[in-house]
This record gives sequence, structure tokens and C-alpha cells, in this order.
Amino acid sequence: MLTISSGSATLGATEGLRGGGYQGKITVVSRENTLPIDRTKLSKALITDPSKVQWRSEDFYKEGDVEFVWGNVTKADLKGRKVTTDNGKELNYTKLIMASGGTPKWLPLDGLKGDLENVFILRSLPHTQAIMKAAGENGGKKIVVIGSSFIGMEVANCLASQKHDVTVVGMEKKPMEKVMGQKVGAIFQALLEKNGVKFHMEAGVEKALPSKSDSKKAGSVQLKDGTVYECDLIVEGVGVRPSTDYLTDCPEIKLEEDGSVRVNEEFAVEGLKDVWAVGDIATYPYHGPGGNGGLTRIEHWDVAQNMGRSVAKSINKPGSKGKQFIPVFWSAVGAQLRYCGHPINGFDDVIIQGETSADSPSWVAYYCKGDQIQAVASMMKDPYMTQSAELMRRGAMPSKSEIEKGVDILEISVPSEVKM
Repeated sequence: MLTISSGSATLGATEGLRGGGYQGKITVVSRENTLPIDRTKLSKALITDPSKVQWRSEDFYKEGDVEFVWGNVTKADLKGRKVTTDNGKELNYTKLIMASGGTPKWLPLDGLKGDLENVFILRSLPHTQAIMKAAGENGGKKIVVIGSSFIGMEVANCLASQKHDVTVVGMEKKPMEKVMGQKVGAIFQALLEKNGVKFHMEAGVEKALPSKSDSKKAGSVQLKDGTVYECDLIVEGVGVRPSTDYLTDCPEIKLEEDGSVRVNEEFAVEGLKDVWAVGDIATYPYHGPGGNGGLTRIEHWDVAQNMGRSVAKSINKPGSKGKQFIPVFWSAVGAQLRYCGHPINGFDDVIIQGETSADSPSWVAYYCKGDQIQAVASMMKDPYMTQSAELMRRGAMPSKSEIEKGVDILEISVPSEVKM
């Protein structure tokens, strides 16, 4: 058994395999040169200490007979059942789980392509270490965060709490609008503004200008409308792409337009024996509310781990159905957000119940397509999200009209299921 990458999907797969009785050899090849970490803590808290993000101890994996090999996979020979790393190692496999995750994007603009020392992206531990080294421990730095989705918002909130002068530049009308909608996006903006973050929305970035005192560093960010923000550092949170470069010349796999790998309900690659793709690189059939088997790709830490556990079950019990789950994520955006579901074709209405002020937020938001609720977000009302996720998994989520008539999802009985 060979697993590519040491992220959340690998964590789910290795623990699921050993927990389910798998006796074969397990090898993990990772370009990050680290044991699996809780990646969510990087953007939410900008943690730099490896021991505080490492998911399990080295002894844990030794006891489970899981071997780690450091290196970036650059070639996959699926016919010959082997992969090759950038440091020349060839690794053979009997079963292959591709969990290579995502690669952060750089903006293709002057000064923002990664060629200036104080311009950063965020994906791995070295990234948070570099950001925090540049920011320092005493606050007061001028920081521009480009991108108003989850990574950008979490980083901005964390840096503002450390007394830095933070400005978020986003293309949307409201932060996280694409996923959360304008109403909920406005709630998040107010929360971060209370924490000191400034926003420049509906803005396009033109370029980063070199510092007058050091040409190797950026000194300001210029927007398309002519606005210029002086800065000590820049963090780009403008998305990731599937890390599948090693499959570009692989004749057995035709990558999707976005570079992802298409898989079936068990996350197996069609037409190939003993090959699975999970996590950020997997485009898979979604069967949650409104999904109807439509293809989607979800970049959530929890989703990747569940995919890994599903593959482990398929390997341990051939012929069985994989682990069934509803996508869930959480975010630290001024207060703790919880979210479940996935409106694969978007939503046409959002019902918000509760208090939405930045002073004491406590609310639930139901994302609807027609009369069907396809996702639920909550803040300071965690039981609503967890109950909704289970109701969605069982196909028992109430309709939009029922919620509008006063149905409380916490009062819906969820009997225990008998496991066979």
C-alpha cells in the first residue's frame, strides 16, 4: 500500500486501514517532510511550532508499522505500479491512494508571483513560519491580505488579533460571498472589522511595487482603481489547484479541466485496479441534498479525511459500500463558524434565524435551492449544524417551507442506527 502525501486524507486512510485490520505494508510518500498535521490550525492560528500541529506522534506510526518517505512524486507509472520522486526514489506499490492535495496559487501579476521576499502564500508549516517571522512578535506591521475567502479571512483575523494593521482586498461584494452568500458574508465582515481588520471590496489588484529601501521586498500594493496600500508584507489567499503534475504525462488517467482526477462513489479511478484519488485532487459524485450524483470537488480537511476512511473500508472489506458522509467544515472568522452540506448548483435563498450582530452573534443559516435545504451554517449554535449533517445523511432534512413554518430541527428525533 502506497499513499501519496501526508495530509488529512492520508491520516484517514492509514488509521482506517490499520483500525480495520489491514496487515499489509503501508508507505506514505510526502513532499512536506512531516508527519500528518492538523492543517486547519495553520490559517486559523498561524501556528509555527510543529509539535502543536502534529496529529500523531512518531511512535504512533511506528507502532502501526507505517513508513514515511520524504520526497515529491514527479512521475506515476500506473501500468508498472510504481512512482518516482524528485530525489530519484522509485517506490513500487500493490495499491495506490493518491492524496496529493492542493498547491496554492500565486497571482500572475508583477511583484505577486513569489519573486519578492515578503510576499507569501499559505499551505504548509514553513509558510506560517515565514509569515510570522516577517510579521514579528510586537505587532504594528502593515499587512495586505489579497483574497476574501476562508484562508484570507482567517489569516487576516489572526494577524489583526496580534495588533497588526491589516487590510483585506477582495473582488467580491462581501467576503466569502461565493460560498456563504452576501448576507452571511456581511456578518463575517462586521466581525473582522470589530477586530480591527479593514476591507477594500469589489477591487482588482494591479501589482505589488518594490520597496524603495529594499528592491527584494514589496513596499506597497496597487489596485486597478489607483489605490495604493503601503505594506510590510503581503499574504495571498487566492485559491489552490489540484497537485497532480505527476499525472500530466500518465496515459492511464485523463485529468479534468481543473487538473483533478475523476473517481466513482468509492473514490476509485475508473478503469484502473487498486488506484484511488481522494482529497483536494478528487472530483467525485455527490449524493447529499441536491447532489443527485453530480460531480464536484471539495477542498475541506474533514472531507479529505472521510474520503481516506472510505477507501480504507473498501480495501479492508472488498465489495462493501464506502463510508457515507456529509461535507462539514469550520472556520475561525471572528467567532466559530460551523457548516455542513454542499449546494452543488448554488442556492437561491438563505434563511437566517437568530442574532447576527457582531457583538453577540448566535444564528443559524439555511441555504436553499427551491424548497430543499442543501446546506446549513451556524455560529454559537453548534448542535444545529451537527443535527443537520446527520439529518442530511439520512435523507431526513426538513424542507425550507417547514423551517419557515417553525420546525426546529433539534426537536426532530434521530434514532440510533443498528450497525451490521
